[in-house]
Amino acid sequence: MNVGGKPWLQTHWDWHVAVNFLTGGSGSGLLLVAALGALAGQPLAAPTWLGLLLIGGGLAQVMLHLGRPLRGLNALFNPRTSWMSREAFVAGPLLLVALLAALLEWTLLGLLAGLLAVAFLYCQARILKEARGIPAWREPRLLPLILATGLVEGAALYLLVALLGGWHEATLGASVLLLVALVTRILAWRGYRKALQGNAPNEALRALERAEAPFAGAGHVAPVLLLVVAAGVPSAQAPLTALAGLMALLAGWGVKFAIVTRAGYNQGFAIMHTPARGAGTGGLGSKPGW
Repeated sequence: MNVGGKPWLQTHWDWHVAVNFLTGGSGSGLLLVAALGALAGQPLAAPTWLGLLLIGGGLAQVMLHLGRPLRGLNALFNPRTSWMSREAFVAGPLLLVALLAALLEWTLLGLLAGLLAVAFLYCQARILKEARGIPAWREPRLLPLILATGLVEGAALYLLVALLGGWHEATLGASVLLLVALVTRILAWRGYRKALQGNAPNEALRALERAEAPFAGAGHVAPVLLLVVAAGVPSAQAPLTALAGLMALLAGWGVKFAIVTRAGYNQGFAIMHTPARGAGTGGLGSKPGW
């Protein structure tokens, strides 16, 4: 039986909103890793400036998406129930503290910025999870995937900054952190994909399936191999390590873009039990598109 009402792709959150999840997650992860690096005596300013630029750029894209940017102030009025409001409340102190940390290069300010960055990233993950009408977003296992992706992207960006700055000790530490984060992210991805089977529309599952090969292969297997080879070939260490970081970063952006813009199918309509005339028992119902 086909009653129509198949799930359709939401269009309210377009690439503008997706950019906020992409660069906001990367910037948050970078501020956290920069804080850890500062504890080890590494420079704080350069990665902090980059983290600020990424987070601020993502928030600016959301403002442009609104059409009337001043409407964004409405996000401040509902912090008790809205994770968007909580993201906005965290964003202000985060940007201010990170700015001061970059200007003054105080480790304590860097640590505070890192903690606020984790809170900002958590708010972003919860924004997706609380979208009850989108099965691919409301799945609880998306939360650890978004957090792990932010950590991978932050480690990858810090690695690239360290290579450009010639920070040899920071490069080694960031490489190890990136390896650990990559393992964490692929495990989170597997858990997310497994949990969605049978719990999301077919089109959403197909969109994620198309994203899986480049995400797993180019975003995990290849970077790990590059990092391992780089450790054994000192003469090629810098370019191999940089390529590994870039691939890990772009893979995270790609999968988040797919989740937000291509897998965002709503659940559609369903008849759980088909009514019957008279004394009939009725049918099994229908759930089109699943």
